[in-house]
Amino acid sequence: QVQLVESGGGLVEAGGSLRLSCVASGSISRVNHMGWYRQAPGKQRELVASTSSGSITNYVDSVKGRFTISRDNAKNTVYLQMNSLKPEDTAVYYCNAGILTLQLSFGAYWGQGTQVTVSS
Repeated sequence: QVQLVESGGGLVEAGGSLRLSCVASGSISRVNHMGWYRQAPGKQRELVASTSSGSITNYVDSVKGRFTISRDNAKNTVYLQMNSLKPEDTAVYYCNAGILTLQLSFGAYWGQGTQVTVSS
């Protein structure tokens, strides 16, 4: 059994910063890609940033230069540093990871989500 647990969301004023964390735990053999998605009310879930097992990163254009994704492979943890936040960044942020379990089953796992609210 694998779990992803996010933390670090909250309420912040426009221009402020937040740091999200996501820890993968359980029956893990290897963590492949890790990433952050977000879903705003009435909108589809979108990929915000991702990082491969070799730390190659990818960002949606709207967050380039403001958000930074990083990972600590020893801790099976991925972070999302969010700076210069804007009201349009308001959403529920979800962690996603591709994980090979000790039972040699590979799958995509999701966290429960953490709310980020940016006030204007």
